[in-house]
Amino acid sequence: MIPHHVITGPEDAPSLILSNSLGTTHRMWDPQIDALSERFRVVRYDTRGHGGSDTPRGPFSIDDAGADVIDLMNHLGLERTHFAGLSLGGMTGMWLGIAAPLRIDRLILMCTSPKMGPAQMWADRAATVRAQGTEAIVDATLGRWLTEDYRATHDIQWVRDMFVAADDEGYAGCCSIIEHMDLTTNLGQIRAPTLVIAGAQDPATPPAEHAAKIAEAIVGARLEVLDPGAHLINIERPDEVTALMLEHLEA
Repeated sequence: MIPHHVITGPEDAPSLILSNSLGTTHRMWDPQIDALSERFRVVRYDTRGHGGSDTPRGPFSIDDAGADVIDLMNHLGLERTHFAGLSLGGMTGMWLGIAAPLRIDRLILMCTSPKMGPAQMWADRAATVRAQGTEAIVDATLGRWLTEDYRATHDIQWVRDMFVAADDEGYAGCCSIIEHMDLTTNLGQIRAPTLVIAGAQDPATPPAEHAAKIAEAIVGARLEVLDPGAHLINIERPDEVTALMLEHLEA
């Protein structure tokens, strides 16, 4: 499946694919896109079941999410690319680093995990969204995504709008990806130079339990924990994340 995508930046620049979290679209990268597009050919895409991408018959697997990126790369004629993803996007990035190492140049993994249980929680969340829609879980989700201080001082309506606009079946199908995914035993196979970014106050993927273990498993990986910051670290700390991304990609 070729996902919906938007391309910006010079045609002759190195390519960079950006992958969104569960419940968002390619627009979650709006805080970074201007700076990144000055130096890279940036491809933002909507994960299957999100935004402008199709919602195939589910449930979905991490293999499906990764294969969509390979299909996109083949469609665009990209033999290799840099790749950055947050949460579900980061899981996709780890899969690519393991399963398609020759296609990935440099890798950035944000607020993500190789195994994010408990599995029943994801099954229950999918059931809730199928029955009541994403509106039923938006407030709890935003509470995990952004710190209380940030939510009190910034307009986050655009983030809420992304979430409630998500296709309910697409969101639920992607919950199945996380429910069944376990990349832990293969993380050491990743050879792409890797930057891991985490938020110190991220309740969804606490750094010590997730980011630190990723960085330890991937040879030469660098870990940066931003404080304060919760799950959508690129939105809460946009300038710092953009600077870290550029530093890693241009090293």
